[in-house]
Amino acid sequence: MDKTKAKAAALARRQRRVRGKVSGSAERPRLRVTRSNANIYAQVIDDGSGRTLASASTLDADLTGTLKSSSNSDAAKAVGELVARRAIEAGVTEVVFDRGGRLYHGRVKSLAEGARGAGLKF
Repeated sequence: MDKTKAKAAALARRQRRVRGKVSGSAERPRLRVTRSNANIYAQVIDDGSGRTLASASTLDADLTGTLKSSSNSDAAKAVGELVARRAIEAGVTEVVFDRGGRLYHGRVKSLAEGARGAGLKF
């Protein structure tokens, strides 16, 4: 197994392990962060009903003109603020944070801080 496949397999293992322990309910949905090299995505998910209550990403029309880059910490913070505003509009104030097997560092941390700054509690 080459190095790239080994890293992808390790990430998939961490994601499965986190999903076994973290789940969202109607009272406290799950804030899921997905990160690629180019963009960052966030969803607020009610796992009981399987519905996405709010979502945001660096590809949103609300953010595309305002961001200098879609792959830095500033963009992640803006996505966190946007998903928090949309979640609060949907009636969600508390969430469970699902970092998706990634370290709580860099863009993932910036997104979380942006969401907290906009009013989400976790």
